[in-house]
Amino acid sequence: MRKLIFGMNLTLDGYIAAAGDDIGWSGPPSEELFQFWLDHDRATELVLYGRKLWEAMSSSWPTGERQPGAGPAQIEFARNWRDTPKVVFSSTIDKVDWNTRLVSGDAVAEITRLKAEDGGPMSIGGATLAGAAMRAGLIDEYVLVTHPVLVGGGTPFFTALDSWGNLDLVQTRTFPGGVVLTRYETRR
Repeated sequence: MRKLIFGMNLTLDGYIAAAGDDIGWSGPPSEELFQFWLDHDRATELVLYGRKLWEAMSSSWPTGERQPGAGPAQIEFARNWRDTPKVVFSSTIDKVDWNTRLVSGDAVAEITRLKAEDGGPMSIGGATLAGAAMRAGLIDEYVLVTHPVLVGGGTPFFTALDSWGNLDLVQTRTFPGGVVLTRYETRR
């Protein structure tokens, strides 16, 4: 059975985007934090995206190595992003590219099927998609990279749940600028 990991940058008050889908609060990541996300993505065999996050990622990473000032980590991230298999869940997108498959049907059923397969870890991104997986009890690990900023509203990292979810802390780490990583595994 594959492991499903939900990890994103978020504000101290728990939002992955401020009002208006603004993610400017996170600023450019430190080299150390960027390397963390690169290592995280290298360890992932399949990435699951909701529409909004797919549109954000696919607008910059296919040519990320050609961006002015792209360093070795950004170049490697772009290569890894293109090479890693991806699944996009959307009923409004007609076509995807860059080693990606489109699913327009029941996301929870498809994620359940993918989890049952043999293989390495999968990551999931996008608040709506991750929220559906969270409510269905499919997420095995949460990776929270918390930035020391309060935005007061926007898109929350966690969705409303029908029941409690117990987690075990497995890692904490501090990055420059007061950014804190916490990893939790779902207690089963």
